[in-house]
Amino acid sequence: MEDINRFGPELALLIAAGLIVVGDVTLPMRGGTRRVASVALGLAGLAVSALWSLVLIVADERGNAFDGLMVVDDFSLFFNFLFVGIAAVIILASVDLLEKSRFRAEYVALVLTSTVGMMLMASTVDLIAIFAALELQAISFYVLVAFLKDGRSSEAALKYLLLGAVSTALTLYGMAYLFGLSGSTNLNDIAAFVAGADSGTRPALVLAAVFLAAGLGFKMAVVPFQMWVPDVYQGAPTPVTAYLSVASKAAGFAVVMRVFVVALGHGLISSDWSNMFAAIAAISMTLGNVAALAQSDIKRMLGYSSIAQAGTFLIGLAAVAANDPQLLLGTSSVVFFLGTYAFTNLGAFIAIIAISNKIGSDQIGDYAGVARRSPWLAAGLTACLLSLTGIPPLAGFWGKFWVFNAAVRADLVWLALIGVLNSVISAYYYVGVVLKMYTQEPANDEAFQPSPYLGLAMTAAVVGLVAVGLYPAPLLDASESAAAVLG
Repeated sequence: MEDINRFGPELALLIAAGLIVVGDVTLPMRGGTRRVASVALGLAGLAVSALWSLVLIVADERGNAFDGLMVVDDFSLFFNFLFVGIAAVIILASVDLLEKSRFRAEYVALVLTSTVGMMLMASTVDLIAIFAALELQAISFYVLVAFLKDGRSSEAALKYLLLGAVSTALTLYGMAYLFGLSGSTNLNDIAAFVAGADSGTRPALVLAAVFLAAGLGFKMAVVPFQMWVPDVYQGAPTPVTAYLSVASKAAGFAVVMRVFVVALGHGLISSDWSNMFAAIAAISMTLGNVAALAQSDIKRMLGYSSIAQAGTFLIGLAAVAANDPQLLLGTSSVVFFLGTYAFTNLGAFIAIIAISNKIGSDQIGDYAGVARRSPWLAAGLTACLLSLTGIPPLAGFWGKFWVFNAAVRADLVWLALIGVLNSVISAYYYVGVVLKMYTQEPANDEAFQPSPYLGLAMTAAVVGLVAVGLYPAPLLDASESAAAVLG
């Protein structure tokens, strides 16, 4: 029962997903009632999951489960709350989309099952369990991307599936190498092997790290594994794009931190993968921002922007001083930045959903004069874009500040400078959208407002990024506690 208790947050979501699908098939309800029931049950399942995680903290039920396959610690609990919060906002933001579809129950159930996969990605400490969690998350997302079932959505899902299959193969190659070398799939056992490995084993360990970085780089959407991002972001339903840009990326970084910091962080190849991530970070930031400058579609622009943001996250990973287990600033800065990025990017995409639904376009040029037609939506999108730029006192400023601080502390000043320069580049296209909304004439003067669900979701995100910007200490403390368990 102790194992089931520690698996409780994930179990609550699986039960809710099952009830949603079974209830949709068996209960005699009309379309509108079905939609409300699916959304309500999905949100209830997320609430139960969050409460269960809170009970685990209060009762101090941290520890291993299922014979060491997963662990409940501050790191996994942090991501439990993060993923549950993201999923709740996405379900709220999807209500308008679900009004036009008859697959309401399936959509909400897939959001819940993908959340389970991501929660397990943060909590599993065994390579086989990590792979199962990766596939649970990935398969759910493949279906969600194709949810509209039109040409563009289906094409995006096919590209995502094919490239995802390649990334899965690369990840398995890396896992196979680690298992073959260490004789174990447990990350702690692998860590013990790596700590005592000699120089003769180094080439094989470096090869394993390269395969893992390549496979998991697809989840993080970093260069050169980012080719799926623009097309998938543009073709998927906008709520799914928001979900991908925040939750999938956070889950990718969570599993990378588990594998690289725990298993490969205290041995003779730590400097190798640190240098590798530093190079990928610099290239990802530069390519993502330069490509974003040329975009006319706002979803594609944010797609390339997310590649650049992923490069900024990698600065923190590169700054992890693996030879000094006391220095956890790099890891904690990534966790903190992921928290601030969740508020910021979710708010941006929700504002885009609301605006694009009303103007009927995702073209940046059609956002002219939006501030006159919907002041609240324009203000919310402006706050999110400025936060993505790193303008104080919004949450994004503190996220970038701590990542750059970690780089400087780890003697990666050159990488921090590249990050700052790229932030300046990103300001051009972020602020360009703001100027278009506030300084150009609208196509017509008809005012519009978001639906209540979209308005609530965007308000929650904007309040979060402003609150963290003004008072970052609670999130920073939680990030440091989460990172400490990896050391």
